[in-house]
Amino acid sequence: MNHLKALSGPVKIGLVAGSVAILLALFGIVKGAVPANPLSILMALAISGVSWFVVAWAIATAARDVEEDMAEM
Repeated sequence: MNHLKALSGPVKIGLVAGSVAILLALFGIVKGAVPANPLSILMALAISGVSWFVVAWAIATAARDVEEDMAEM
C-alpha cells in the first residue's frame, strides 16, 4: 500500500481508467466480441488498458499543470 501513496495523482487516475477499460474488455470477451484465441484476448486487454491509461494520465497531467500555472499567477 506504500507504493500506491508514492504515485502521483495523474498516474492513479490512469490506473483507475486502465482498470475500467480492462473490465470492459473482459465483458466484451465474455459477450463474444473477441475471438477465443489467447493472443487476441491478450491484445484486447493490453490495447484497451494501455490506451485508456495513457489518455487519462495525459488529461490529468495537463489539468494539474494548468492548475499549477494558474496558482503562480
